[in-house]
Amino acid sequence: MLVIIIRSPREVEQLKRSNAIVGAVFQELRKAVAPGITTKELDQIAEKLILASGAIPAFKGYRGFPSALCVSINEEVVHGIPSQRRLKEGEIVSLDLGTNLNGYFGDAAISIPVGEVDETARRLLDVTEKALSIGIEKAKSGNRLYDISHAIQVWVEGHGFSVVRDFVGHGIGKSLHEEPQVPNFGPPHQGPRLEAGMVLALEPMVNEGGYEVRILSDGWTVVTADGKRSAHFEHTIAIMDGDAQILSLP
Repeated sequence: MLVIIIRSPREVEQLKRSNAIVGAVFQELRKAVAPGITTKELDQIAEKLILASGAIPAFKGYRGFPSALCVSINEEVVHGIPSQRRLKEGEIVSLDLGTNLNGYFGDAAISIPVGEVDETARRLLDVTEKALSIGIEKAKSGNRLYDISHAIQVWVEGHGFSVVRDFVGHGIGKSLHEEPQVPNFGPPHQGPRLEAGMVLALEPMVNEGGYEVRILSDGWTVVTADGKRSAHFEHTIAIMDGDAQILSLP
Protein backbone atom coordinates (compact mmCIF):
# COMPACT_ATOMS: atom_id res chain seq x y z
CA MET A 1 0.00 0.00 0.00
CA LEU A 2 1.24 3.47 -0.93
CA VAL A 3 1.96 5.59 2.15
CA ILE A 4 2.35 9.31 1.47
CA ILE A 5 3.40 11.31 4.51
CA ILE A 6 1.51 14.53 5.25
CA ARG A 7 3.88 17.08 6.76
CA SER A 8 2.89 19.53 9.48
CA PRO A 9 3.36 23.28 8.88
CA ARG A 10 6.40 23.12 11.19
CA GLU A 11 7.92 20.33 9.12
CA VAL A 12 7.24 22.20 5.88
CA GLU A 13 9.10 25.15 7.38
CA GLN A 14 12.06 22.88 8.22
CA LEU A 15 12.04 21.53 4.67
CA LYS A 16 11.92 25.07 3.32
CA ARG A 17 15.06 25.94 5.29
CA SER A 18 16.93 22.95 3.87
CA ASN A 19 15.75 23.61 0.32
CA ALA A 20 16.55 27.33 0.52
CA ILE A 21 20.20 26.34 0.94
CA VAL A 22 20.01 24.45 -2.36
CA GLY A 23 18.56 27.54 -4.04
CA ALA A 24 21.30 29.76 -2.60
CA VAL A 25 24.06 27.38 -3.74
CA PHE A 26 22.62 27.39 -7.26
CA GLN A 27 22.87 31.20 -7.32
CA GLU A 28 26.63 30.83 -6.84
CA LEU A 29 27.00 27.89 -9.23
CA ARG A 30 25.29 29.85 -12.00
CA LYS A 31 28.03 32.48 -11.67
CA ALA A 32 30.75 29.81 -11.70
CA VAL A 33 29.61 27.92 -14.82
CA ALA A 34 31.88 29.05 -17.67
CA PRO A 35 34.11 27.48 -20.30
CA GLY A 36 37.24 26.02 -18.68
CA ILE A 37 35.95 25.22 -15.19
CA THR A 38 36.10 21.54 -14.23
CA THR A 39 33.04 19.69 -13.03
CA LYS A 40 35.01 18.76 -9.89
CA GLU A 41 35.56 22.45 -9.15
CA LEU A 42 31.79 23.00 -9.33
CA ASP A 43 31.33 20.10 -6.91
CA GLN A 44 33.86 21.62 -4.49
CA ILE A 45 32.09 25.00 -4.58
CA ALA A 46 28.75 23.32 -3.85
CA GLU A 47 30.04 21.21 -0.96
CA LYS A 48 31.86 24.12 0.66
CA LEU A 49 28.73 26.32 0.52
CA ILE A 50 26.45 23.57 1.88
CA LEU A 51 28.76 22.91 4.83
CA ALA A 52 29.16 26.64 5.52
CA SER A 53 25.37 26.93 5.77
CA GLY A 54 25.22 24.29 8.51
CA ALA A 55 23.81 21.51 6.32
CA ILE A 56 25.46 18.40 4.90
CA PRO A 57 25.46 17.24 1.26
CA ALA A 58 22.62 14.75 0.83
CA PHE A 59 24.05 13.04 -2.24
CA LYS A 60 27.60 12.38 -1.02
CA GLY A 61 27.72 8.77 0.07
CA TYR A 62 24.07 8.16 -0.89
CA ARG A 63 24.10 4.57 -2.19
CA GLY A 64 27.83 5.13 -2.70
CA PHE A 65 27.64 8.28 -4.85
CA PRO A 66 31.05 9.98 -4.44
CA SER A 67 30.16 13.69 -4.68
CA ALA A 68 27.94 16.46 -3.33
CA LEU A 69 26.82 17.55 -6.80
CA CYS A 70 25.62 15.65 -9.87
CA VAL A 71 27.01 17.27 -13.04
CA SER A 72 25.59 16.03 -16.36
CA ILE A 73 26.77 17.45 -19.69
CA ASN A 74 24.98 17.40 -23.07
CA GLU A 75 23.74 13.81 -23.64
CA GLU A 76 24.15 13.00 -19.94
CA VAL A 77 20.67 13.09 -18.42
CA VAL A 78 21.31 12.79 -14.67
CA HIS A 79 23.76 11.48 -12.05
CA GLY A 80 26.97 12.55 -13.79
CA ILE A 81 30.00 12.20 -11.48
CA PRO A 82 32.23 15.30 -11.15
CA SER A 83 35.72 14.89 -12.58
CA GLN A 84 38.58 16.84 -14.16
CA ARG A 85 36.50 17.33 -17.32
CA ARG A 86 36.39 20.99 -18.31
CA LEU A 87 33.21 22.66 -19.55
CA LYS A 88 33.33 23.86 -23.15
CA GLU A 89 31.64 26.73 -24.93
CA GLY A 90 28.31 25.64 -26.41
CA GLU A 91 27.64 22.76 -24.02
CA ILE A 92 24.68 22.52 -21.67
CA VAL A 93 25.27 21.36 -18.11
CA SER A 94 22.70 20.05 -15.64
CA LEU A 95 23.41 20.44 -11.92
CA ASP A 96 21.48 18.41 -9.33
CA LEU A 97 21.99 19.07 -5.63
CA GLY A 98 20.65 17.82 -2.31
CA THR A 99 20.97 18.97 1.29
CA ASN A 100 20.28 17.52 4.72
CA LEU A 101 19.61 20.15 7.39
CA ASN A 102 18.74 18.71 10.80
CA GLY A 103 17.27 15.59 9.20
CA TYR A 104 15.14 17.40 6.60
CA PHE A 105 16.09 17.09 2.95
CA GLY A 106 16.34 19.56 0.08
CA ASP A 107 16.61 18.69 -3.61
CA ALA A 108 16.59 20.73 -6.83
CA ALA A 109 18.22 20.86 -10.26
CA ILE A 110 18.98 23.40 -12.97
CA SER A 111 20.39 23.24 -16.50
CA ILE A 112 22.66 26.02 -17.70
CA PRO A 113 24.15 27.00 -21.07
CA VAL A 114 27.96 27.19 -21.12
CA GLY A 115 28.64 30.44 -22.93
CA GLU A 116 26.73 30.76 -26.22
CA VAL A 117 24.64 27.73 -27.25
CA ASP A 118 22.79 26.86 -30.44
CA GLU A 119 19.10 27.55 -30.97
CA THR A 120 17.99 23.95 -30.33
CA ALA A 121 19.85 23.84 -27.02
CA ARG A 122 18.28 27.14 -25.96
CA ARG A 123 14.83 25.83 -26.87
CA LEU A 124 15.45 22.57 -24.99
CA LEU A 125 16.39 24.52 -21.86
CA ASP A 126 13.39 26.86 -22.16
CA VAL A 127 10.87 24.07 -22.79
CA THR A 128 12.20 22.00 -19.87
CA GLU A 129 12.17 24.90 -17.42
CA LYS A 130 8.64 25.82 -18.50
CA ALA A 131 7.59 22.15 -18.12
CA LEU A 132 8.54 22.37 -14.45
CA SER A 133 6.44 25.54 -14.04
CA ILE A 134 3.47 23.86 -15.74
CA GLY A 135 3.79 20.85 -13.45
CA ILE A 136 3.88 23.10 -10.37
CA GLU A 137 0.70 24.86 -11.57
CA LYS A 138 -1.11 21.49 -11.48
CA ALA A 139 0.20 20.65 -8.00
CA LYS A 140 -2.91 21.80 -6.15
CA SER A 141 -4.81 20.23 -3.30
CA GLY A 142 -7.69 18.20 -4.78
CA ASN A 143 -5.98 17.45 -8.11
CA ARG A 144 -4.61 14.00 -8.87
CA LEU A 145 -0.88 13.24 -8.98
CA TYR A 146 -0.94 12.37 -12.68
CA ASP A 147 -2.47 15.74 -13.52
CA ILE A 148 1.09 17.00 -12.95
CA SER A 149 2.57 14.20 -15.06
CA HIS A 150 0.17 14.65 -17.96
CA ALA A 151 0.59 18.43 -18.14
CA ILE A 152 4.38 18.07 -18.35
CA GLN A 153 4.18 15.38 -21.04
CA VAL A 154 1.73 17.30 -23.23
CA TRP A 155 3.84 20.46 -23.06
CA VAL A 156 7.14 18.72 -23.81
CA GLU A 157 5.89 16.49 -26.62
CA GLY A 158 4.00 19.42 -28.13
CA HIS A 159 7.38 21.08 -28.65
CA GLY A 160 8.93 18.05 -30.35
CA PHE A 161 10.96 16.77 -27.39
CA SER A 162 10.49 13.67 -25.20
CA VAL A 163 10.25 13.02 -21.46
CA VAL A 164 12.47 10.41 -19.83
CA ARG A 165 10.43 7.42 -18.60
CA ASP A 166 13.01 5.50 -16.53
CA PHE A 167 13.63 8.24 -13.94
CA VAL A 168 10.93 10.25 -12.19
CA GLY A 169 10.27 12.78 -9.44
CA HIS A 170 9.48 11.73 -5.89
CA GLY A 171 8.23 12.59 -2.46
CA ILE A 172 10.82 14.07 -0.10
CA GLY A 173 10.98 14.86 3.61
CA LYS A 174 13.01 13.10 6.29
CA SER A 175 14.39 10.88 3.52
CA LEU A 176 15.75 12.00 0.18
CA HIS A 177 13.35 9.75 -1.73
CA GLU A 178 9.89 9.00 -0.36
CA GLU A 179 6.55 7.98 -1.85
CA PRO A 180 4.98 8.84 -4.19
CA GLN A 181 6.92 8.54 -7.41
CA VAL A 182 6.06 11.47 -9.70
CA PRO A 183 6.38 10.51 -13.39
CA ASN A 184 6.65 13.18 -16.07
CA PHE A 185 4.19 11.29 -18.27
CA GLY A 186 0.84 9.58 -17.88
CA PRO A 187 -2.94 9.94 -18.13
CA PRO A 188 -4.69 12.84 -16.34
CA HIS A 189 -7.10 12.39 -13.40
CA GLN A 190 -5.22 9.30 -12.14
CA GLY A 191 -3.06 8.58 -9.11
CA PRO A 192 -3.36 9.65 -5.48
CA ARG A 193 -5.40 12.75 -4.59
CA LEU A 194 -3.07 15.65 -3.72
CA GLU A 195 -3.47 16.95 -0.17
CA ALA A 196 -2.08 19.94 1.71
CA GLY A 197 1.11 18.90 3.48
CA MET A 198 2.45 16.61 0.77
CA VAL A 199 6.00 17.55 -0.25
CA LEU A 200 7.16 16.56 -3.73
CA ALA A 201 10.29 16.95 -5.83
CA LEU A 202 9.09 17.58 -9.39
CA GLU A 203 11.83 17.07 -11.98
CA PRO A 204 11.16 16.91 -15.69
CA MET A 205 14.06 15.34 -17.60
CA VAL A 206 13.63 16.22 -21.27
CA ASN A 207 15.50 14.77 -24.24
CA GLU A 208 16.15 16.39 -27.60
CA GLY A 209 15.57 13.02 -29.30
CA GLY A 210 13.94 9.82 -28.04
CA TYR A 211 13.13 9.16 -24.39
CA GLU A 212 15.25 5.99 -24.12
CA VAL A 213 18.28 6.14 -21.81
CA ARG A 214 21.09 3.87 -20.63
CA ILE A 215 23.50 3.85 -17.67
CA LEU A 216 27.25 4.05 -18.29
CA SER A 217 29.78 1.57 -16.86
CA ASP A 218 30.41 3.84 -13.83
CA GLY A 219 27.03 2.63 -12.57
CA TRP A 220 25.69 6.17 -12.20
CA THR A 221 25.78 8.38 -15.29
CA VAL A 222 22.54 8.18 -17.26
CA VAL A 223 22.83 9.13 -20.94
CA THR A 224 20.38 9.37 -23.84
CA ALA A 225 20.39 6.18 -25.91
CA ASP A 226 20.61 8.18 -29.16
CA GLY A 227 23.38 10.51 -27.96
CA LYS A 228 21.24 13.63 -28.25
CA ARG A 229 21.17 16.26 -25.53
CA SER A 230 19.05 16.35 -22.38
CA ALA A 231 17.97 19.01 -19.86
CA HIS A 232 16.76 18.73 -16.27
CA PHE A 233 15.02 21.17 -13.92
CA GLU A 234 13.73 20.36 -10.44
CA HIS A 235 12.04 22.11 -7.52
CA THR A 236 10.87 20.76 -4.19
CA ILE A 237 7.32 21.98 -3.53
CA ALA A 238 4.75 21.75 -0.75
CA ILE A 239 1.11 21.16 -1.66
CA MET A 240 -1.03 23.86 -0.04
CA ASP A 241 -4.76 24.63 -0.04
CA GLY A 242 -4.15 27.06 -2.92
CA ASP A 243 -1.11 27.19 -5.19
CA ALA A 244 1.86 25.01 -4.32
CA GLN A 245 4.71 26.63 -2.41
CA ILE A 246 8.15 26.31 -4.02
CA LEU A 247 10.55 25.46 -1.19
CA SER A 248 13.83 25.38 -3.15
CA LEU A 249 14.13 29.11 -3.77
CA PRO A 250 17.05 30.96 -2.15
